[in-house]
Amino acid sequence: MNDENLQKDTVQYTALIPLYGRMIAGKRFPDILRDETAERVCGSVEYDFSGVAKTYGGEYAAVTCLIRAARMDECVRAYLAGHPDGTVVNLGAGLDDTFSRVDNGRVRWYNLDLPDTVAYRERFIAPAERCRNIAKSMFDYSWLDEAATADGSVLILAAGLFFYFDHAQIKELFSAISGRFPHGELFFETCSKSGTKIANKMVRKTGNAGAEMKFWVDDADEVKAWSPAIKEAVCLPFFAGRAKDKRLSFMTRIIMRGADALKRTKFVRVIW
Repeated sequence: MNDENLQKDTVQYTALIPLYGRMIAGKRFPDILRDETAERVCGSVEYDFSGVAKTYGGEYAAVTCLIRAARMDECVRAYLAGHPDGTVVNLGAGLDDTFSRVDNGRVRWYNLDLPDTVAYRERFIAPAERCRNIAKSMFDYSWLDEAATADGSVLILAAGLFFYFDHAQIKELFSAISGRFPHGELFFETCSKSGTKIANKMVRKTGNAGAEMKFWVDDADEVKAWSPAIKEAVCLPFFAGRAKDKRLSFMTRIIMRGADALKRTKFVRVIW
């Protein structure tokens, strides 16, 4: 499939970036995660990845993409251990294929993304009986009815998504989700306020003024204040001990240690 004309501001290009990182890092560190879908898709796309490789082919960036996916897998497996017939909704799914790695034969899975992204996704990853795609904005709350569950419980995933929306939008999204599902968990990736400022400075240097990061979390109490329905909110270190892996370069391990120590990048787990 000819994707040579993809532009950097297209959703297709954006979807390919983390995929490429997972492919590169997964081949080197299969014990962390081996993303066979990433390898297959990157191998089938007629696209020169040399530009992506300059940024996401580097060790730190590629391993970050891989660890993000591995942490998501861990979260889903833990949830399904207690809810084997549970429902999972992957917001902003792009070309992510977490389902194929964690499927327990019983879970119901929904990948939600914008219509053009879903159309691109389905060129490479076909929907399955228990894994459907929903082509809508996450702020089009009609998707909540499509993902309705018998027991009212759900796990919501959001990797690399909330950054680009303001706090009021994310709080409203949570309110809609928790109002539709009486019980559930939300697992998302975020940065601290200082980390967001640093990231935005780097983005502006690239000339991409339309990708400013707006959302951050410094402390789990900020999230817990979203709703009295929240039973628990906890911030989890992004790299979670991976900086001890001596297969990684000294500089990569230093950056990882700093990110976790300063809590500049993290995952947040919310239970209601």
